Amino acid sequence: AQQGRVREKAYGKQKIYFADQEQLPAASDAELRGLDGQIAALSTKVQALQQSCRQMEAELKNLNSSMTTPEMAREIEELRKDCASYTEKLERIKSATNHVTPEEKEKVCSEQKLYCKEWRRRKRMVT
Repeated sequence: AQQGRVREKAYGKQKIYFADQEQLPAASDAELRGLDGQIAALSTKVQALQQSCRQMEAELKNLNSSMTTPEMAREIEELRKDCASYTEKLERIKSATNHVTPEEKEKVCSEQKLYCKEWRRRKRMVT
């Protein structure tokens, strides 16, 4: 500060030191416009790169969430096994000879209704 390279400002008990800008060369308007153009070009380049980066991250996330080829092959094999077991079960059910006919089913349902009605009637008598 005593040599004049750094300036000092006092605010109450605090002191602030900063570089003396009067010693720096002044930039011309052409240089400032050139620097502004450079800043604008770099800003657009940064935005393009950020957009590209976001796109690549989304693609990476999509690829990480999808199944790999070996996983897909295992999944297909498991599904085929399940399908075969269900087909076999369906064939056993279709070939069974102990099916209930609709008449037998209706008879059982009507008996069940009759017994339920009787039970309700007797339950009311007790309580």
